[in-house]
Amino acid sequence: MSEFDEERILSSRMQKEDSSNEIGIRPSTLADYTGQEQIKHNLAVYMNAAKKRGESLDHVLLYGPPGLGKTTLANIIANEMNVHIRTTSGPAIEKAGDLAAILTSLEPGDVLFIDEIHRLNRAVEEVLYPALEDYCLDIVIGKGPSARTLRLDLAPFTLIGATTRAGMLSAPLRDRFGVLFRLEYYNENELVTIINRAAQLLQVELLPEGALEIARRSRGTPRIANRLLKRLRDFAEMQNDGVINKEVAQNGLALMEVDRLGLDKVDQSVMLAIIDKFSGGPVGLETIAAAISESPDTIEDVCEPYLLQLGFVNRTPRGRVATKEAYAYFNRPYPQDQIVQQNNLFGQSEGESS
Repeated sequence: MSEFDEERILSSRMQKEDSSNEIGIRPSTLADYTGQEQIKHNLAVYMNAAKKRGESLDHVLLYGPPGLGKTTLANIIANEMNVHIRTTSGPAIEKAGDLAAILTSLEPGDVLFIDEIHRLNRAVEEVLYPALEDYCLDIVIGKGPSARTLRLDLAPFTLIGATTRAGMLSAPLRDRFGVLFRLEYYNENELVTIINRAAQLLQVELLPEGALEIARRSRGTPRIANRLLKRLRDFAEMQNDGVINKEVAQNGLALMEVDRLGLDKVDQSVMLAIIDKFSGGPVGLETIAAAISESPDTIEDVCEPYLLQLGFVNRTPRGRVATKEAYAYFNRPYPQDQIVQQNNLFGQSEGESS
């Protein structure tokens, strides 16, 4: 594999830099990482035990909705274990030879981080199995009756896989991870802490009420919180001498079409399509996507998890159904209430006529 191809497939980063030199706002230690307390506690135990035994950390699978810190945790693990991390993604590893080239270049204890690991093709997975279990590669040389198998030993390493769809991982691959963590959505207090830390790193003057307003509209997701903070910084510089207060936050978020629950234009379009165009459902995912000219994957992976968390939509065997809470939030009369009102009116009419 050429040097260009290797750069395309992975990036290598030494996780020993002084945090003051970091350009981004990702935390680099468990102490700086906010939220996911049970995961942090267990991870600290596993890492300290591995270091005490002089071994590599067992393979780790991180799964959950996007934007909750899976990539950040992978980099923190490498930093805490004082090793290199090499980063790639499932779709980037097209051939078994690509993966073999990466694995043979790892040094003892290194971390290999594969994002979107559920998108690895089966041929690549087959190469990965002996690497994860026995730290070796089985390479077939030749074809037909003259073919023979060559086994290459690998340096002990830690594979960290990240996915938003754990159910799409094959059972043999999932079972080879010794540590499995599901990341949960963050509460408002945790998001406020994350936003205040990011504001300090970005040198933004952020008032407490402004931070709370951002946290309330961040869908429980640090990535969204940091994105909203950066955009509100722009509004604040133009309108309020760089200070983000409650008024600047509310006005800026309104201009970005993010409502008080954090629903954006796409989320609102999904719900209003179900309610107004399809009478509350049930309606299929493909039909909703066609109605609002959006990708089904975007609706399923980005919009739907939060709408389900809010209790605005239910999944049924026949399709998606809007709930009573969704009708109330979007100021629409709930069909059941309409039926009751019609029955009451019908009963009154009969009583009057009699």
